[in-house]
Amino acid sequence: QVRLVESGGGLVQAGGSLKLSCVASGVIFSIDAMGWYRQAPGKQRELVASITSGGSTEYADSVKGRFTISRDNARVWRTLYVEMNSLKAEDTAVYYCSARTSSERDYWGQGTQVTVSS
Repeated sequence: QVRLVESGGGLVQAGGSLKLSCVASGVIFSIDAMGWYRQAPGKQRELVASITSGGSTEYADSVKGRFTISRDNARVWRTLYVEMNSLKAEDTAVYYCSARTSSERDYWGQGTQVTVSS
């Protein structure tokens, strides 16, 4: 089992910044990749950014150049971050941390609310 706990969400004005954190615990050695997803009211959950064990990153087109995903340790999955700059009202959503293991099992955090006021 992998447990994920997000933090860092909140209310911010358009153009502002937030940094979300996700702490992983449990069988973290089995994690192959981690990512951030978001879900706005009435919309499907979508990928925001992801990072693999090798450090490869992927971003949704809507956040490229504004969001940066990172991890605190290149060898062990402990804390995942996403730094969000130039926030827009359309970035408002619940943000979820996810982890995929080598057995292709997905784990999710409880989510953290990000609200951007225009």
